[in-house]
Amino acid sequence: MSDRELFAWSDSYNVGIQEVDEQHQVLVSLLNQLHEAIREHHGKTTSREILDRLAEYTRTHFLLEESLMRLTHYPGLDFHKQQHEELIRQVKDLQHKLDHENAAITFELLHFLKVWLTQHINESDKRFGAFFESAGLTQYATWSKEVETTMQKKKWWWKFW
Repeated sequence: MSDRELFAWSDSYNVGIQEVDEQHQVLVSLLNQLHEAIREHHGKTTSREILDRLAEYTRTHFLLEESLMRLTHYPGLDFHKQQHEELIRQVKDLQHKLDHENAAITFELLHFLKVWLTQHINESDKRFGAFFESAGLTQYATWSKEVETTMQKKKWWWKFW
């Protein structure tokens, strides 16, 4: 990890579901962009724009995870969703403080986001990845033409409804 990065991605963070892993990498990249903007004093407007992109992408990512959990009848969905909602609430509070209380995005905040994301991936998301694998769904974890053809032939998703 260079001193420019807050969070260095490694394959040890993979949960075994391609789309989820790719989105986690985007979240890490946005967090690193926010870190760089603050470190290099790019200004409050730039930092806020990156934070807003991070917040929006996080909501999109959480929807994907929760949808996969619903489709696979994951027993930990409610708790996992609570974790997501709590982070979204905290980010909304931060956005409000930035807009109305002249607060600034600090390195402490970035550290909090990094720790939260690291722990969430390594604990909650990996538990779901293991469930996904144990449910025999890993053949669908990596998108390919073969998987697409199989899905079209078998209509496999109907078994989850």
